[in-house]
Amino acid sequence: MILAFSVLFSSLTIITSPPSQLQAFDTPNDEGHSITLKWERPQENESVKSYEIYRSEALEGDYVMVGSVLAGETQYRDPDVIDGVEYYYYVRAVGEDEFSESERIGPSVSRAQWFNKRRTNFLVMTIIFCAFVLWYIRKARKGESLYVRKIPGLEAVDEAVGRSTEMGRPVLFVSGLSTLSEVATLAALSILGRVAKRTAQYEVPLLVPCTEPLVMTTAQEIVKQSYTEAGRPDLYKESDIFYLTYDQFGYAAGVDGIMLRDRPGAVFLQGYFYAEALILAETGHSIGAVQIAGTTSTTQLPFFVASCDYTLIGEEMFAASAYLSREPLMLGTLKAEDFAKIIIVATFLVSALLGTLGLLLSKHFGFDDVTHLFESLVNLFTAG
Repeated sequence: MILAFSVLFSSLTIITSPPSQLQAFDTPNDEGHSITLKWERPQENESVKSYEIYRSEALEGDYVMVGSVLAGETQYRDPDVIDGVEYYYYVRAVGEDEFSESERIGPSVSRAQWFNKRRTNFLVMTIIFCAFVLWYIRKARKGESLYVRKIPGLEAVDEAVGRSTEMGRPVLFVSGLSTLSEVATLAALSILGRVAKRTAQYEVPLLVPCTEPLVMTTAQEIVKQSYTEAGRPDLYKESDIFYLTYDQFGYAAGVDGIMLRDRPGAVFLQGYFYAEALILAETGHSIGAVQIAGTTSTTQLPFFVASCDYTLIGEEMFAASAYLSREPLMLGTLKAEDFAKIIIVATFLVSALLGTLGLLLSKHFGFDDVTHLFESLVNLFTAG
């Protein structure tokens, strides 16, 4: 008899109390259309299997279930609401055979936030970066000397063009296979302007085979402008900046043919390259040309390093324009970026050291809360 009553009692699900302390509020730091609900689980919640969330636009209106969570959860985000509309909620604790409901709460209204407070660190870093930019631009415009470490590949531009002049050979400039929308191509074209100015001064032919029509047109304008600034517009030949082909290995074969026929004294491989990189670099090496390469493609950098005299690695290409022109706006931005990197690296290092120190101390002293840890550290040093 006692066994029968115990089995019957265990088959019944009894929920003694519903979820308490129910709150419904606008989800913080979001773009709107969301309301977050929080509650506390009842003490006797062994029989609760899940929580169902009900919503209505009126306190005594018809409530519709909008979601559910497992028994261990105490929070739910309703992502399907209209901003500016008042909503009412209650939470139902569901067991095997019975349920209990919390009180109705509301109204709750969803609104979009103008600023995400969780991204305050990005705001601070942006302000610091902009301050550095303005400060260095002002220093550069005043004529103050701003140190930028030497980049051997850019320092060797004049040497390479001079060597071609002494040998009576042309200069070959290859801008890669990417389009004008790629940052690497824009960086390559900025280097082309410096090379073209030097070839105009030394009266050396400049050959620029292109794989993309827009890049060809832009290169023609850059070279023409450089020749004009050098005072030798009469030496400019539009036919020396020409379209070759859009096919990858057809372009590589065409450039290799130019190298073997015209045997340039200097070869500039600047831009974004693919599998043709080593083919071009090996051919340039075989004719004895001074080769200055530069790319942001990490897969092709090893080939350039192995087969070229100088290689611009990654961001060195992007710094080329400011490095060569010394224009205050670009130079100030370059210096500010360098200091921003230092600040970011220092922040990561300090954060890692503090996190490691806190973990070690918490394990040693048996603290689980950072606040208690720092309070205990203060008390420890005070007592000492």
